[in-house]
Amino acid sequence: MHTNSSQTGRPRSLREYLSRLDEIGDLRRIDWEVDTAYEIGAITRHSSEVCAPAPLFTNIRGYSGYRVVGAPLAYSSSAKARMARVAIALGLAPTTPGGQIVEELAAAMHREPIAPVVVDDAPCQEKVLVGDAADLTNLPTPLLHVGDGGRYINTIGIFVVASPDRKWTNWSIARAMLIDGKRMTGIVSASQHNNVIRQMWQQRGEPMPFALVQGAEPSALFVGGMPLRDGVDEAGFLGGLFGEPMETVRCKTVDLEVPASAELVIEGYLADDESWLEGPTGEYHGYLPTVRKNRPVYHVTAITHRKEPILPVVCAGKPVDEDHTICGPGIAAVLLEELRRAGLPVVSAWVVPESACTLLAVSVSPDWAQLTGLSSTDLARRILDVCKAPDTVHAGWWISRLMVVNHDIDLTDLRDLLWAWSTRCHPVTGRVVVMDQRIPAGVVFYSAAERSAVRGPVEVLDCLMPVGEDAPRSTAFSVNFPADLQRRVLARLNHEQQSVSQHQS
Repeated sequence: MHTNSSQTGRPRSLREYLSRLDEIGDLRRIDWEVDTAYEIGAITRHSSEVCAPAPLFTNIRGYSGYRVVGAPLAYSSSAKARMARVAIALGLAPTTPGGQIVEELAAAMHREPIAPVVVDDAPCQEKVLVGDAADLTNLPTPLLHVGDGGRYINTIGIFVVASPDRKWTNWSIARAMLIDGKRMTGIVSASQHNNVIRQMWQQRGEPMPFALVQGAEPSALFVGGMPLRDGVDEAGFLGGLFGEPMETVRCKTVDLEVPASAELVIEGYLADDESWLEGPTGEYHGYLPTVRKNRPVYHVTAITHRKEPILPVVCAGKPVDEDHTICGPGIAAVLLEELRRAGLPVVSAWVVPESACTLLAVSVSPDWAQLTGLSSTDLARRILDVCKAPDTVHAGWWISRLMVVNHDIDLTDLRDLLWAWSTRCHPVTGRVVVMDQRIPAGVVFYSAAERSAVRGPVEVLDCLMPVGEDAPRSTAFSVNFPADLQRRVLARLNHEQQSVSQHQS
């Protein structure tokens, strides 16, 4: 029988993290031989969709000495703790609910950052490959989806780049496709921080140094997908979150530091005058696009790695996978802080993973009407305005629908959300369509023109109940019955359940 891990604090390496998953029965070793062409992708995709234990591939055809782990931060196989992997990565108990994870991240945004410490020796540099030996084709790069335009060497690794003056170092997740042994290509979109920094290098007429970190400690993977403000170092944010500095090590061929416990690091330069056709590949919204686009080209100068490195892989698509579990809580935390800063009576916020992170649910306090003097529809529209403001562009662009509910709704419970929408949102007056907003361009219901402009309509769902004496009363256990009665009932039921369990054992 698997029990909860007795270890505390965040796992400081991918290997320690996988050990924690193994302890709670959330890791499965795949020891039979698998192929990098589709087989790893198929098993990983299936694992994400059915919430199976994370597959650890130990026998990869043609790549002795390498391992791959699929779906490392997707939903857990525990039906009672779907966000267990994210919670463990952040040093929290596996049963920590999604709402509390969002609050932990939101609170960290108020803490002073703690800069990382640079160490001399690091596991990620146990083996150093330069020159001809630094060959990307020696790595077990998977061909993930049928229809992909190439093999994707990065699906959940962190790109580390720094401004020329070294005042800002950014960690971010962006996909990258293999070209050949020395080159890869991938997205460097206009709104991403790595493109902001790239433009600084272009102004100097120099290629941008980069390091692609595979298999860093999972907290680093998580914060790499969090839309922090311009100029914020993710390493310092993590230091503030945990109250101690991260450990980094200097790269061998570029002037950058990377997480010391990483499994593998690819170093090099991003060309400013070269491009390559990239894609298509299955994406976070659950579909395979048909368009290929010219993307910048990364040139490799070195590869360093641990002995028998483990490469993490995400086979992106139909929710829920890491595109949703990593990005969703971070986006919610950023938007929650923006809403509170705007003085709105917001209780909690949750970006629903099952919506491919396109639906933001927000709950408000019971006295929202007295505090704001607004109608429910005007309050919902005000919430959207804050979420779509220029200062929140990195977080707000994900959202194509906003749902505003009362505080009795558990935002992380799909049953609660469906109940609120079905019984509290008027089919006509409860829906507001706001035109010309920044939108998630990958969502397939937008037209080609809207996706090209990255602007289109957004829907606001006002699911707030009427206020005043005639307001309907919920019959839910947590609302209808007195608190002392609830406690007595739960205590008795728990006692009886424990007695039954002890008798059966």
